Amino acid sequence: MSFDRIGYVYTFGMTDSEVREALETTETGVLALASAGAAYAVPVGIHYEDGAVFVRLTDDGESKKLSYVDDTTEACVLLYADDPPDESWSVVAVGPMRELSDAELEAFDEATVRERFGKPRIFDEDLDALEWSVYELEIDELTGRKTGG
Repeated sequence: MSFDRIGYVYTFGMTDSEVREALETTETGVLALASAGAAYAVPVGIHYEDGAVFVRLTDDGESKKLSYVDDTTEACVLLYADDPPDESWSVVAVGPMRELSDAELEAFDEATVRERFGKPRIFDEDLDALEWSVYELEIDELTGRKTGG
């Protein structure tokens, strides 16, 4: 099959300031994890600050994502926007994740968490049983791409 027949869109690297703006203004991304050769990706609330991506996760005691976080040595966070027919961008941050310590969590009280991460997406869990935690993705690789003419 020829790309000339089906169409295509050129993409280009984003500048450092474009990548930083995308990170600073996007509240939701996709966290990709892996365990024993199996992949798992989930939408998450994100916050970018001081060169790090912070991810808010919720747990009802049966969280598949938290077991994957424990097994993943290198996680990936994808942020993107798509405005058809041919305007789009994506930013991929890759690195290890670590749960914030109790002392570090003091900077993330409930009001701050709501402000920085937006509303959590709840999937049929008992709200009273949910606990939230914040992880930091320590960025080893950062790539941004956008469409252009």
